[in-house]
Amino acid sequence: MPRLSVRCRALFVLLLLFPCARMPAAEFWVAPAGRDEAAGTAADPLSLTAAQRRARELRRLAPAPLTEPVHIILRGGIYALGDAWTVRPEDSGTAASPTVFEAAPGEKPTFSGGIRVTGWKKLEAASPGLPAAAVGQVWTAAAPRIDERPFAFRQLWIGGHKAARARTPNDGTMARLLEWDVAKEEAWIAARTDVAGDLSTAELVIYQQWENAYLRIASFDAVGGRTRIRFRSPESRVQFEHPWPAPIMTDTYRAPYFLANALCFLDQPGEWFHDPKNGVVYYWPRPGEDLTQAEVVAPTRETLLIVSGSLDRPVVHVQFKGLGFAHTTWLRPTESGHVPHQAGMFMTEAYKLRPKGTTETRTLDNQAWVGRPPGAVEVRAAHDVRFERCTFEHLASAGFDAELGIRASSVEGCVFRDIGGNGIQFGKFQDGGIETHVPYLPADDREVCAGDRFANNVVTDCGNEDWGCPGITVGYAREITIEHNEVSDLPYTGISVGWGWTKQPTVLRDNIVRANHVHHIARILYDTAGIYMLAAQPGSVVSGNRIHDLVMGPYTAKPHWGYIYLDEGSSHTSVRDNWLPEDKLLLNANGPGNVLERNGPEVPAAIRDAAGLEPAYRDLLMPAAPTH
Repeated sequence: MPRLSVRCRALFVLLLLFPCARMPAAEFWVAPAGRDEAAGTAADPLSLTAAQRRARELRRLAPAPLTEPVHIILRGGIYALGDAWTVRPEDSGTAASPTVFEAAPGEKPTFSGGIRVTGWKKLEAASPGLPAAAVGQVWTAAAPRIDERPFAFRQLWIGGHKAARARTPNDGTMARLLEWDVAKEEAWIAARTDVAGDLSTAELVIYQQWENAYLRIASFDAVGGRTRIRFRSPESRVQFEHPWPAPIMTDTYRAPYFLANALCFLDQPGEWFHDPKNGVVYYWPRPGEDLTQAEVVAPTRETLLIVSGSLDRPVVHVQFKGLGFAHTTWLRPTESGHVPHQAGMFMTEAYKLRPKGTTETRTLDNQAWVGRPPGAVEVRAAHDVRFERCTFEHLASAGFDAELGIRASSVEGCVFRDIGGNGIQFGKFQDGGIETHVPYLPADDREVCAGDRFANNVVTDCGNEDWGCPGITVGYAREITIEHNEVSDLPYTGISVGWGWTKQPTVLRDNIVRANHVHHIARILYDTAGIYMLAAQPGSVVSGNRIHDLVMGPYTAKPHWGYIYLDEGSSHTSVRDNWLPEDKLLLNANGPGNVLERNGPEVPAAIRDAAGLEPAYRDLLMPAAPTH
């Protein structure tokens, strides 16, 4: 028998892999209950893992490069994840033949890190620490377990609505510190007679200018008619040593705070508490809620999808269309506390410089080393990757997070709602071992995120746990376009671009922020803006945006804000033709070369009305069915 050629052998193997067709199909169907050994058709769908592997084999064994897309089509339903779904360089496509993970027509596949909490029963008797008003109102269930093991969680969604962790004062209000003792690392508050029972899980959440910090309580002691609070390590040292942002304490202003996450704070409908010691979840239903019927979800994972390549071998030409990502957790405050620097980047060490100055910046008065909060979707070292009409909702930290080596990629027509941190978190923030003010100019330019686009997205109700997180946050990056997004309902800034607080050269340049509609923001924090630019960004342009309804919250120490804000080091940036109710820009410690032209109510109505979603995407503003 004559020897087969390499081409013939490849074809023979393909026929063995795909016996139902003469040539392998360019699509593989998937369902939540799909089987590894299925045919991969709409009627007989595969598991996601099996479909990915078959697509890889199709490319690997094809006798010639494919010339049509490879579609992995996901049927609707919940894809419950025991581990993060990972897309690797082996899943890459080409310009002519991208790999496309897409929803089946008219269906909604959702990747969820959630687990059901079931078996709810009304608690008729008193429980140690439970307020008297809650007796007979609260329901309990056994805390969910994974592989018979308990796990921590900080969020609970009931019928698609995020419940409030038990707190005092109740949601929307805060009390005031009496004293903040930096030397002794102590906080002093008014005497509390309502605080009782086990406080081992309790936290103090403090408002500090453009951020809020979560501090785990180590001791809570009545002393001389007041209460002294000390905090756990490592956050206590970071909180009391870092200078910016800090709780404001003056003769006329005392920093706001609230207490959270103890059973004694569960005092009104809509609040819940997880008792990890006894494995019990408590919830006081809101009017009309029936826990025997409602879907109650606790999150188990911080990240749902990882698209991960390397600088030498990036993931390329992969698309995600119509997918949902829901129910992630955020565990740092529980494990280590959370003391953020800016945009949710948490400090691992920070202190004031005496005297001022570093090698890079002679006037710098503080140093900080920061870490990066997790994203539901994380992308690293990827080119030509697209997310289209995906939904990111019910997430505890960031929605979309892309850090390193992202080129020519886009997020368009996606919805980001009910997110604890940044909606979109992009670029480097000089995190890890490098001090965060050091200008970012890597020796390997491939690290730099460049030429990426965020357009026609709806970004709303983000930063609802980590208040200092903007809707769209870009650190160090260049040639980024942020356009035609609808950004609203935020506690702080709408769109933020830049990092480093420096006039010195960095990778920042040629970034475009145009035709966005930003409104109803800055509801809690201050030192804020609709659009915020930071550090030198030569060639960058902010134009054609519509910004309105920035109303400072009731705890603002001073009215420090602008519809557009050029902060420390901002240089060589053009701000023009932005529609604002009034010509109110905020300029702080700017460098040279900024151009400010025609920003205010006199901007033509045509520019104002063109901001926000383009016509093809305005359906995204319609109310959507909740993700369960």
